Amino acid sequence: MMDAMSAAGAAEVTTTGLDPEQSAAVLAPRGPVCVLAGAGTGKTRTITRRIAHLVASGHVAAGQVLAVTFTARAAGEMRGRLRSLGIGDGGAQVQARTFHAAALRQLRYFWPQVVGDTEWRLLDRKFAVVSSAAGRVGLSTSTESIRDLASEIEWAKASLIAPEDYPRAVAKLRREAPVDAAKVAEVYHGYEQLKARGQDGMLLDFDDLLLHTAAALEEHSAVAEEFRDRYRCFVVDEYQDVTPLQQRVLDAWLGERDDLTVVGDANQTIYSFTGATPNYLLDFSRRFPEATVVRLERDYRSTPEVVSMANRVIGAARGRIAGTRLQLIGQRDSGPEPSFVEFDDEPAEAAGVARTIKRLIASGTPAAEIAVLYRINAQSEVHEQALTKLDIPYQVRGGEGFFTRTEVRQAVAALRQAAGRDDLPDAVGADLVTLVRAVLVPLGLTDAEPAGAQARERWASLSALVALTEEQLTQDPELTLDALLRELSLRAEARHPPVVQGVTLASLHAAKGLEWDAVFLVGLTDGTLPIQHVLGDSNSAPDDAAVEEERRLLYVGVTRAREHLQMSWALSRNEGGRKSRRRSRFLHGLIPEDSPASRIAAPVKSNKKRPRCRLCGKQLIGTTATMLGRCEGCPSNVDVELLESLRSWRLEKSRELKVPAYVVFSDNTLTALAEQRPQDDRGLVAIPGIGAKKLEQFGEDVLGVIKGSGTR
Repeated sequence: MMDAMSAAGAAEVTTTGLDPEQSAAVLAPRGPVCVLAGAGTGKTRTITRRIAHLVASGHVAAGQVLAVTFTARAAGEMRGRLRSLGIGDGGAQVQARTFHAAALRQLRYFWPQVVGDTEWRLLDRKFAVVSSAAGRVGLSTSTESIRDLASEIEWAKASLIAPEDYPRAVAKLRREAPVDAAKVAEVYHGYEQLKARGQDGMLLDFDDLLLHTAAALEEHSAVAEEFRDRYRCFVVDEYQDVTPLQQRVLDAWLGERDDLTVVGDANQTIYSFTGATPNYLLDFSRRFPEATVVRLERDYRSTPEVVSMANRVIGAARGRIAGTRLQLIGQRDSGPEPSFVEFDDEPAEAAGVARTIKRLIASGTPAAEIAVLYRINAQSEVHEQALTKLDIPYQVRGGEGFFTRTEVRQAVAALRQAAGRDDLPDAVGADLVTLVRAVLVPLGLTDAEPAGAQARERWASLSALVALTEEQLTQDPELTLDALLRELSLRAEARHPPVVQGVTLASLHAAKGLEWDAVFLVGLTDGTLPIQHVLGDSNSAPDDAAVEEERRLLYVGVTRAREHLQMSWALSRNEGGRKSRRRSRFLHGLIPEDSPASRIAAPVKSNKKRPRCRLCGKQLIGTTATMLGRCEGCPSNVDVELLESLRSWRLEKSRELKVPAYVVFSDNTLTALAEQRPQDDRGLVAIPGIGAKKLEQFGEDVLGVIKGSGTR
């Protein structure tokens, strides 16, 4: 061991530049240490410095430290930081790995001692085996169904629940099974049997790596002795996300020892659907009464304004987890206040967000430092479209772009097949929506939101296609299936964003562990965040624990922002739709009273005069009538020659800008121009669909086309 002077020098080196709480965590004595680290508080820096201090102080050799994280990216970052601190140079290095990577390495080494000559192979894709097991019990083998069943098996194994115990466990936990629980248990049992009878020896999935590693240490004393002689010190990052299976492995690693440092924040627990539980973090001091507990609350990531909003979001939390909340303290210079924006509908929300992003980029914020975050992947479609219209590059993280998703490609193919049939009547208006729904029903579109995460994602994407059809009908009441397919094709072709240096579109789950200068949290309505299936219905009460996890999702989203934060919602899904949505319950008490978005989202009487028909004087109803400036039943006085000239100009302009024609002007806007023949800028902006930006882009050209067509 080092002498006192050397130890003091090591302590000074490893705590240089740290705040008092970080230093306390680094210098805590050997033994159990729990670091409660809020978002942006420098937890990775702290735990790597602690490892460096333990090594430099002589408490442990670098090669005797095993640090586990939950992603390969986080493990790589930890290894890089340790190298920069000189830990392990010239000798054995600290092992920084994911749980599964560490278990795989250990199992390969110990397998001959534990099992002998029996061969095994890693099953990295379980789809085919689960599909075979599902087919044997008469369940659907569709992609989404098998993915849901595979996820459920993973949850059960991570929760240490055997096939025969599954039905009782889900009933006790009020967990929603993707199909009848007894059937899931049958599939689970069949899956395990098929793996054991693999043609090339045993098949082990990733959960089996953990199960067999734990069993090897628990049941074979020689294996346990060799392992525990090799590793003396353990560090676990994101400890709030461990599963019962991972904790079992950790317990097997430790044995009777207590040289363990854990880092986590229970209020960032958002993966309970995978089996993760914060209980081990919450009970750490109970298990190790002598443990050192340090709270990191100084936030170096976000401005004080963003930090204050994060504290207020999580401050309303309820339950045991909420009792451990950290009161973050912003350490950066002051920045802009977070903003709240209410929109009439989702297209308006996406367009508004895209315009703000355009201004941020113009003012110097790199596109790669901007993110749009949403609850489910199906929400990306309208934002992909809005960013495309403004020529803003983007990338979809943790999911495919809307038109490249399997279910969307299948749906478009089915619609094309329907369009090619000669035994279907021509469908327009409401009949077209009925036809589209009928085509999509066999693909998974149902009246009610289904059970199962994958089935729910498919349903949301198919529902978005129906909504898109309804939206197009507001612009063109005579829309046909062929015209709809052309529109879908144009939208798909227009979206070829670069994969780097673009605005990030991501779900809140996929955003965990990341950060950006500017974050837009969108779709914040009840039914979306919190998601509808946790709110209950007339036959069931809300799942309070699940609702609280939804709140934590919002908290995670807020804490991703360094400087700019905008939170928004739309009162209707489709343009011109009934404004029946209410903003998320999680926003109550957060919005300043003087904010334009502070009013409760509910029908109110407006003093604004509704537009009237310029021909008969009646109030206009509906988006199409409003855009045309006349009742749809009133005679059109359209200048056919001018309309064709405008269409030719629009086509040329869309090709020049490399965007779909509708991005320039909709058909209804062209019709309104050809009917009203505005002669100046004031007349142009009086037509719905022509705002300041469109006026600046196209106003001079449009007036030229109108004047060039002659007078009547």
